[in-house]
Amino acid sequence: MKTIVVIPTYNEKENVAAMAGAILALGPDVELLFVDDNSPDGTGNVIEQLIAARRAHDGARLHVLHREKKEGLGRAYVAGFRRARELGAERIVQMDCDFSHDPADVTRLLAEDADLVIGSRYVAGGGTPGWPLKRRLISRAGGLFIRAVTGLPLRDPTGGFKAWTAAALAAVDFETVASAGYSFQLEMNHRAWKAGLTIREIPIRFTDRLRGVSKITPAIAAESFKIALRLGRFARASA
Repeated sequence: MKTIVVIPTYNEKENVAAMAGAILALGPDVELLFVDDNSPDGTGNVIEQLIAARRAHDGARLHVLHREKKEGLGRAYVAGFRRARELGAERIVQMDCDFSHDPADVTRLLAEDADLVIGSRYVAGGGTPGWPLKRRLISRAGGLFIRAVTGLPLRDPTGGFKAWTAAALAAVDFETVASAGYSFQLEMNHRAWKAGLTIREIPIRFTDRLRGVSKITPAIAAESFKIALRLGRFARASA
C-alpha cells in the first residue's frame, strides 16, 4: 500500500536531510513529500539538492512542493494532502520535521487498521519527556478544555502526528477546512469524529526539537481555543 509522508517545512534546513534519510529507510512503499513555504533560510534549495543526490537510488520517492509564501500550517497541509493524492497515495501520514515526532513511529501508525490513527501524548504509554511542568500543565488543561467544549472524545485532541487513509481525507473534505494555523489539527480531528470515521490513538513520546527554532507562540494556543469554541457552538446548534 503506497504511503506518502507529508511534512511542511519553514526554516528547517538543519533537519530535512536527516528526516529524509529516516523516512525513506522505512521501506520501498513509503515516500516523502516536503511542503516548503519559501523558507528564507534556503530549506527548499536543500531539499532540491537532496532529491538530485538521491535520484539514482530513491529520488523517485522524495518529492517537494514549493509554495510562494508562508500561509500557515493548515494551508501547507491542504496543499500537501492534495499533492499526495495526485501522486497516488493510499495512506497519508502527517508529521513535524523537527524530530519531535519519531520517524520510527510511522510504522506503528500504519500498522493500525483505522481510518485515522493519531499518535497521542496522553494515552497510556505516551509522554512528553523533557517538558517543564508549566508546559505540561498548560497542554493538559488545553486538552481538557477542548474536550469539554467540543465533546471530542480524544485524549490528545490537537495531536498532529497522524496516519489517514486517502478515503478518510476525502470524507472530511479537507480542502474546505477553515483553520490556517496549528488549529488545523483540532479541526481535522473534529471532522473525522463527526464523520463517524474509525479513530485510534496510540502512544508516542513527543520530545522537544533538537535543531532549529520552535514555531509555537501564545497566539497559536489562543487560536486553538477560539476554534474549539466555534466547533462547540456548531455542535450545539446542530444538535
